[in-house]
Amino acid sequence: MPDHSSLRAPVATPITGGDDVVALDASPTSDNLAAMRGEIARVLAGSDEEFVQDVQLVATELAANACDHAAAPRHVLLRRERAGGGSILVVEVRDGTPDRLPLVGRSTLGEHRGNGMRMVLTLCQDWGVRRMAEAKVVWARLPFPGLTPALVG
Repeated sequence: MPDHSSLRAPVATPITGGDDVVALDASPTSDNLAAMRGEIARVLAGSDEEFVQDVQLVATELAANACDHAAAPRHVLLRRERAGGGSILVVEVRDGTPDRLPLVGRSTLGEHRGNGMRMVLTLCQDWGVRRMAEAKVVWARLPFPGLTPALVG
């Protein structure tokens, strides 16, 4: 079983000059998923607690899949999309294996694995995969409940 721990915690870094995008380091040498969940809680401070837990679960599942099944580099991105009067939080996980797509309800790692993407399907409004020549991005969209605080950098 792959090791998802590290002494190095992920670091949230605002990118593109705004407060709507935050990168979280989830590279193969720093896949401390517990620390990533803590950083997500910090980034979404002020949001509904259940929403934050859902985001943490979705990000953990997508990042764990990238660690288990895909090559580096790996990066987690939280991005807010504004639509109409509300906002959607998009969780994106980029990895270096464009031809290996997520399997819903199945796993190549054993018969008792493979339910994580089912959780993503249940929690998210939508999800999908963008493939590029050298990488892929697995993304999932969750609607912000009620008021939407600014993402913290």
